[in-house]
Amino acid sequence: MNTAVTLPTTQQTPQAEQNLGQINRPMIAILDFGSQYSELIARRIRETQVYSEVLSYRTTAAQLRQLNPKGIILSGGPNSVYDNRAPHCDPEIWHLGIPILGVCYGMQLMVNQLGGEVARSDRGEYGKAALFIDDPTDLFTNVDDGSTMWMSHGDSVKQMPPGFELLAHTDNTPCAAIANHQKKLYGVQFHPEVVHSIGGLPLIRNFVYHICKCEPTWTTSAFVEESIREIRAKVGNKRVLLALSGGVDSSTLAFLLHKAIGDQLTCVFIDQGFMRKYEPERLVKLFQEQFHISVEYVNARDSFLKALAGVTDPEEKRRIIGHEFIHTFEEASKKFGPFDYLAQGTLYPDVIESADTNVDPQTGERVAVKIKSHHNVGGLPKDLRFKLVEPLRKLFKDEVRKVGRSIGLPEEIVNRHPFPGPGLAIRVIGEVTAERLNILRDADLIVRQEINQRGLYHDYWQAFAVLLPIRSVGVMGDQRTYAYPVVLRIVTSEDGMTADWARVPYDVLEVMSNRIVNEVKGVNRVAFDITSKPPGTIEWE
Repeated sequence: MNTAVTLPTTQQTPQAEQNLGQINRPMIAILDFGSQYSELIARRIRETQVYSEVLSYRTTAAQLRQLNPKGIILSGGPNSVYDNRAPHCDPEIWHLGIPILGVCYGMQLMVNQLGGEVARSDRGEYGKAALFIDDPTDLFTNVDDGSTMWMSHGDSVKQMPPGFELLAHTDNTPCAAIANHQKKLYGVQFHPEVVHSIGGLPLIRNFVYHICKCEPTWTTSAFVEESIREIRAKVGNKRVLLALSGGVDSSTLAFLLHKAIGDQLTCVFIDQGFMRKYEPERLVKLFQEQFHISVEYVNARDSFLKALAGVTDPEEKRRIIGHEFIHTFEEASKKFGPFDYLAQGTLYPDVIESADTNVDPQTGERVAVKIKSHHNVGGLPKDLRFKLVEPLRKLFKDEVRKVGRSIGLPEEIVNRHPFPGPGLAIRVIGEVTAERLNILRDADLIVRQEINQRGLYHDYWQAFAVLLPIRSVGVMGDQRTYAYPVVLRIVTSEDGMTADWARVPYDVLEVMSNRIVNEVKGVNRVAFDITSKPPGTIEWE
């Protein structure tokens, strides 16, 4: 659960994106044409220890020249290049002298703008396809002939531009990869960034290392050192406030800030009563006693429960929880303040979605105006203004985990399962009461204990219990019972965007069920949710 503050989602602009590129290290710029995989391209490049940024396709050649990337990648996209309203890049980009790799739509755009022809295919190509390599050098060095690649296109290259030659083909796509070696322009019709493309990562490495001549300078240690310098230079001797939730983002941020500015950091932990059993006590003790990081504990359980009395609608729950959090946070900031800076756990995917439009007109600093929408809480009052400190805004989630681990964050936090912002309030279906929360806490603890004891915790993306607002008939000790059912939700996933129900061993499910029914008062039935995402969601509300 991360209750950090962020900006509202707005459309990207090249001007906003320019602020991201002021970084003194080799980087690859990714021009986004609306692909669902643009962020994934950036992540794959960063896996090679080379920095990357996702920019709007509207970024001009002059802006790119100022950023001075070592290479440019044009992403895929849903459009056809020959449509009147299809997005096009600045044609001057082709004359920058910077290596360019076009992926799917990016390749077709390259062909279209450089004098070739793209047209609708007689047969589209979707899913896995064997790639046959005609030129095993350069881009395809160490990529096996016949490698499986992921295709997703209805258009194809009918005629290559002048100066281009064929690199690879499939049974359905004669021009699956092309290149102008002299100008270092390359195009691939498939998606090397997705996990289904077996030879995709070697191809990306070839482009990044051999063609763009990048060095692997994007390392965890380099990031930590640079961040500490930047935090100290920005904050000086001022005080910084951080809303600590116990999740990996806010915890890593707390560790990094404390490493940089020590006691100038104050963490506020708001206990709204919706965390799992023993977590609030464990969190505060861990940070204060073991790590010597100042944490101000705010017990707001009664006020949150009172605000939710009688509420059953999931969206109304989120709205109320958000409003109550903001009120409590505002009071805490006044009580423990004053503070000049608010630290927030903004990650790079948030930056991609948000433009830097909220700026203090006097100082030019970004100011906090809204809690992260994907954590389901509302906006801060306009008069509660802080300058922001966002050291993690260049990182993806997996990179945050690496940073946290490198600066001493315990594994129990680094590899903690995702936990929703509203907490157990959206795992108690229907009205949230103290009784139902306590029942769910006890059941949820058993689920976590059993998978931990068997070493299964890291096999699952999430594993938790859900309490339903109904009662069913049961029999215990020759007596009729009328109690709540608990649903077990255990899923596997890579990123939470899609998920499948976990094939938990029957004996583990049996132990969980027996323990919950026998040890948790008020429960007489346990069910197991075997719905994937889609069509279902991971959480029930």
